[in-house]
Amino acid sequence: MKSDKSSFYRGIKNGIPVALGYLAVSFTLGIAARKAGITPFQAMVASLLNHTSAGEFAAFSLIGAGVTYLEVALTTLVLNMRYVLMSCALSQRAGDNVSVKDRLIISNFITDEIFGLSVMSGDRLDPKYMYGIIAVASPAWILGTYLGALSGGIMPASILSAMNVALYGMFIAVIVPPAKKDKTIALVIAISMVSSLLFSYLPGLREISSGMAIIILTVVISLAAAILFPVEGRKKEKEVVRCEA
Repeated sequence: MKSDKSSFYRGIKNGIPVALGYLAVSFTLGIAARKAGITPFQAMVASLLNHTSAGEFAAFSLIGAGVTYLEVALTTLVLNMRYVLMSCALSQRAGDNVSVKDRLIISNFITDEIFGLSVMSGDRLDPKYMYGIIAVASPAWILGTYLGALSGGIMPASILSAMNVALYGMFIAVIVPPAKKDKTIALVIAISMVSSLLFSYLPGLREISSGMAIIILTVVISLAAAILFPVEGRKKEKEVVRCEA
């Protein structure tokens, strides 16, 4: 019991920085939700069921644009597909002591940051440690979305306009660091931006709804990048070069 408590408190301690980041990011998502005509309570429920900034931002944007439910569902599915891979990776670390109930609960709260913390915690998945992280990170995400949506209804238009810029700043902060480290990622980002621009202005392509355009671009570009620039291949090439040197 003492060991379980220690793991839980360690998870809380390590999850506090994540919670603070989530509070800021989800606040801007709440503003985006309000802009799309979603109530604070609805935005809060959305964050309760979907712990991902990219997926929620896309969903709120598509809802505001009035697209179909199917397009919103498919876009969210495609953007959140990476969490399936993260869940598979964590399942390999789960021992016999991790029950099916624990696996189902933890899988609902897997995010990039929580996955990173769990990977660095050791070779085995510790449910109590994961619950500690979730106990502070998830409420911060939900509360931030609610407060953002609530503020979006009372803030002056000028402040709301300035806050909307924070969303784009958030995504720039996400893509710039990995793009600086890996030229392949930078190339894929550039192709994605140009392709999105073409879908917005070229005749024929601009008639495609925004939701379907996101789905097409995400699937096609990510599949092409995986085929042309496999990670395993790049790692092996680097290892060969090091050996030859």
